[in-house]
Amino acid sequence: MYAPERQQEILRLARDGGRVDVLSLAEEFQVTAETIRRDLKALDRAGLVRRVHGGAIPAGRLDFEPDLAERESTAADEKDRIARAALAELPAEGSVILDAGSTVARLAAAIPLESELTVVTHGLPTAARLADHPGIQLHLIGGRVRHRTRAAVDAWALRAYGEIRADVVFLAANGFSPAAGLTTPDLAEAAVKRAAVAAARRVVLLADSAKHGQEHFARFGDLADVDLLITDGGLSDDDAAAIERAGTEVVRA
Repeated sequence: MYAPERQQEILRLARDGGRVDVLSLAEEFQVTAETIRRDLKALDRAGLVRRVHGGAIPAGRLDFEPDLAERESTAADEKDRIARAALAELPAEGSVILDAGSTVARLAAAIPLESELTVVTHGLPTAARLADHPGIQLHLIGGRVRHRTRAAVDAWALRAYGEIRADVVFLAANGFSPAAGLTTPDLAEAAVKRAAVAAARRVVLLADSAKHGQEHFARFGDLADVDLLITDGGLSDDDAAAIERAGTEVVRA
């Protein structure tokens, strides 16, 4: 099969299934992963697909949203390093908001058992990781739970965040960049993230470098709203410098 034929078939699979991944394509077409990456790069340049971590989605699918299991397994090592670095940003006996997100959930799992904090979250997996910490006053925000992310959204959640003022929010995003700001696929989740940012004095974004430059349907803030970005070493020096010039401190774990 010639490259144009293979790329046409990859495009069909992406449109039919909503996304394609490099390893599965390499196995299906009996070529190397690097060959598939070149195919996806060519399709991306042509504006037919958008490359994402590990694969691609059809162009225009800004609403694509991986499920919880996929998010937990993607960039696991990078997320663990980001979570460990974020521990240094926890206030001493203060109050924190933990957003719904796989990297933020890893931060919750890394919080020492003896910590004394007031923690507010609308993420069920995050709350479950802290439920047995005797020194933590845990407040679980209610609302409609989205099955895909296990996050509470809508009016109850928005009203609750409007009634608090925390020291710091640890924020998650599906995409970030100085140009597009902070984005996520779902409007309801975007509204809750916006409310969580407004409820905190300091904003710390936890996001692996693969999310840099990605854009999704629902925008919930500017990158300049973020005081500190904790990411991994995959973010280039030039991109880190551009983010810092816009006013956000960058730590690459």
